[in-house]
Amino acid sequence: MATFFAGESHTFSEYLLVPGYSSTDNIPANVSLKTPLVKFKRGAEPPLSLNIPMVSAIMQSVSGPRMAVALAQEGGVSFIYGSQPVEDEAAMVAEVKSYKAGFVVSDSTLTPENTLQDVIELLERTGHSTMPVTEDGGAHGKLCGIVTSRDYRLSRDDRATRVAEFMTPLEKLIVGEEGTTLKEANDIIWEHKLNTLPIVDRMGNLMHLVFRKDYDSHKSNPDELLDTHKRYVVGAGINTRDFAARVPALVEAGADVLCIDSSEGFTEWQKITLAWIRERYGDTVKVGAGNVVDAEGFRFLADAGADFIKVGIGGGSICITREQKGIGRGQASALIDVCDARDAYFEETGVYVPVCSDGGIVYDYHMTLALAMGADFMMLGRYFARFDESPTRRVNVNGSYMKEYWGEGSARARNWQRYDLGGSKKGLSFVEGVDSYVPYAGPLKENVQGSLLKVRSTMCNCGARTLCELRDKAKITLVSATSLVEGGAHDVVLKDTDQSINFRS
Repeated sequence: MATFFAGESHTFSEYLLVPGYSSTDNIPANVSLKTPLVKFKRGAEPPLSLNIPMVSAIMQSVSGPRMAVALAQEGGVSFIYGSQPVEDEAAMVAEVKSYKAGFVVSDSTLTPENTLQDVIELLERTGHSTMPVTEDGGAHGKLCGIVTSRDYRLSRDDRATRVAEFMTPLEKLIVGEEGTTLKEANDIIWEHKLNTLPIVDRMGNLMHLVFRKDYDSHKSNPDELLDTHKRYVVGAGINTRDFAARVPALVEAGADVLCIDSSEGFTEWQKITLAWIRERYGDTVKVGAGNVVDAEGFRFLADAGADFIKVGIGGGSICITREQKGIGRGQASALIDVCDARDAYFEETGVYVPVCSDGGIVYDYHMTLALAMGADFMMLGRYFARFDESPTRRVNVNGSYMKEYWGEGSARARNWQRYDLGGSKKGLSFVEGVDSYVPYAGPLKENVQGSLLKVRSTMCNCGARTLCELRDKAKITLVSATSLVEGGAHDVVLKDTDQSINFRS
């Protein structure tokens, strides 16, 4: 006879927070969102913490170097996707670790032989109007000039015009030399009233761009997450097949934390992977594991040595595991069960193993619910895929800007390692994810800050100024289908269709 769980399997949308007493100190400015990323012993400080409870998913369509830098600037961590060759993933990690704040590697580079039509298409794809021109079109090729929106007029210029004919040529540019510091670069920008300063090496090859707007941005990142060498913190995904080659390469590249990327973590494969890492690196390499959906799965991975444990199967917006296999559990029910197990494990062993809620976040308020239910932090895919910093193309679909978004279990990703059940077969025989679009939402910074302002405000309504306090003080109630209708605008004729105040995260 099968084991049956009591009660129904619930999602975040089936719950609401009930307000608690708020003192005059309960204002968003007083709220700290700092949270442990990896396990620690009672009375000790966590070896790694997040300044905001958000990490980006281990997905091709979400977490590349640009996302990693942008999220670290806000206080979170990206996990560079592992469904790529070892050397490519290690190179991405190294790129993040070598990033110099304020110095940008161009992702919108042209050749002199490109045309105005190419400029328009590149602008459409990246959203960046400043485009360096190099001899070979590479980000580090010999600099020939630069194109900005001031160099052409779409209303009158021929789309076939070569870039060489309308770019601002190198001889008219002010450039910085290799070794220029950020302060020196910004002094040049202000002195010459520039928007952009190219930095070139002694051979005239483009190295970086420094933007006027990034100076203010750098000064406004008080929560940025740095390692002991003042480099951005970055994570990386691994699998249970080639870990013996992948882990050393990622550690050498400077990855601060690893995570086993798997659709289901209650397996001997993950135990073997964790044991291999502990045997060779001890506790110096931090590695998360998962995913699980119940207390038994949590205990298995905690005993196996996981530094944090991910919760969630089938709750992601592009995941169809539940449809295909009938495997999973409502994200809220899974999270509550696992967090109870985490607290019991802490009481028994004195070791606190953080829990990451992975999937099921649709609205911003779901984040606060997840944290109130016990999650230490959240892993988000669709949320981050919408931003400029995700690795995918921005495309126009029926008049609206979208970003491409596909699951690791989709035919496009073919990430067989994530769904590996052993054996010699090296391909997915059926898909567990879809290929899709998500509405383009602009830059990460303003979106993350907007979402977290809602989290802080709700915490104040609950009388909490820290995430620990939120878990202690939160009062949560199940809601009926009728209550869900009552919770939105109803029985009125809306004057305009702008729903930004209830925007989906």
